[in-house]
Amino acid sequence: MKISYKAVTDVGRRRKGNEDSVHANPDHRLFVVADGMGGHAAGEVASRVAVEAVDEFIRLTAGDRDITWPFEFDENLSHDGNRLQAAIRFANQRVLDTTATQAEYEGMATTVVAVLGGEADTVHLAHVGDSRIYLLRGGTLRQLTSDHSWVNEQILSGVISPDQARTHPLRNVVTRALGSRTELLVDLQTVTVEPNDVLLLCTDGLTTMLTDDELQEHLCADLPDVDKASAHLVELANERGGEDNITVLLVQFTS
Repeated sequence: MKISYKAVTDVGRRRKGNEDSVHANPDHRLFVVADGMGGHAAGEVASRVAVEAVDEFIRLTAGDRDITWPFEFDENLSHDGNRLQAAIRFANQRVLDTTATQAEYEGMATTVVAVLGGEADTVHLAHVGDSRIYLLRGGTLRQLTSDHSWVNEQILSGVISPDQARTHPLRNVVTRALGSRTELLVDLQTVTVEPNDVLLLCTDGLTTMLTDDELQEHLCADLPDVDKASAHLVELANERGGEDNITVLLVQFTS
């Protein structure tokens, strides 16, 4: 399966700096998006450290199955699934270590979503926080990740509706993030991709500005041009107010 991709990140209309980070390593079929949190420039540091650490671990473990890992191998996961889980945990420790280097980094953290190509037509997905991964297949967009956020917990409990969550004053409160604790739970899944499938990795600067129906509509109109589609989504989010940094990473699969 061939892969084409496009990543776009933008500061938005309200923020002074961009705390999102995005990284693509097509040689290792790795794609990562992170949304940093913290005072001063700490959020930017956290997200950058995280994506760099994920990439570093994936590169180091690419050619040697016997290399010693800092985390226990999970027999319930494939080799590549373990690599991705360990890479996220490695990044978590790197963020924690960086936090200790300067006082202004105290309390910084970051979300992360990552895609790693596996064997045959499979891809492994990992996420922590409220950044998202969607799958567009046959004209239908489906969210593959479940937000680690306070409002999502309320939705799942039936306390508030998805529409109420979009404008709730606590919608930005995440319940899980890299840099928040030493033991990190990573959500993982494996997906079999088909020709013309597209994965959308994005931060909440996109999804708070556009509904899933709107994302689907504009992706279907602009694809298969991933350059046009990714730039258009960022443009639309800014037109709606650009309340946060906006990052879009599209990964398209073709036979």
